Amino acid sequence: MAIIRSKKFILRPFRRGDEKSLMKNINNPTIARNTLRIPYPYKLKDARWWINRNLKLARKKKKIEINFAIEMNKEIIGGVGLDKMFYGHSAEIGYWLGKKYWGQGIMTEAVKLVTKYGFNKLKLSRIYAFVFSFNRASAAVLKNAGFKYEGKLRKHVKKGNKLLDDLLFAKVK
Repeated sequence: MAIIRSKKFILRPFRRGDEKSLMKNINNPTIARNTLRIPYPYKLKDARWWINRNLKLARKKKKIEINFAIEMNKEIIGGVGLDKMFYGHSAEIGYWLGKKYWGQGIMTEAVKLVTKYGFNKLKLSRIYAFVFSFNRASAAVLKNAGFKYEGKLRKHVKKGNKLLDDLLFAKVK
């Protein structure tokens, strides 16, 4: 997997040794509320599981999921990845960023870089994202990264015991 450098941060594969900074920056109730699968509290065992999962994914020949750690000052401050690349032409993008780093344009830049990587290196023609309807900040990230709003999917996902609406955004090459 590639390493992508920006002026502010590095996008790179997750690796052993990332567990503590991953746990520190992802362990936030707002991050958990705004994402489908990130638990709260986020424990060291969760970080170990995530790192091990990504190491296994990296060894597979056929890539259906690629996750980048966002590293800044030798610390994992977030993550961004492409998932569900089953058919080779499209993928879902997902991301999170530690609260301390919100509002600095980091995630918009990371989404732009991974989208470019998906189009140019992985030869994808469509990258899409689902955002909970109440998550305005994430919707803004996608709009600022050039994604277009495609519609609202009512009661699209179940989180805990609640059915939630998703907003669908996409960018095509």
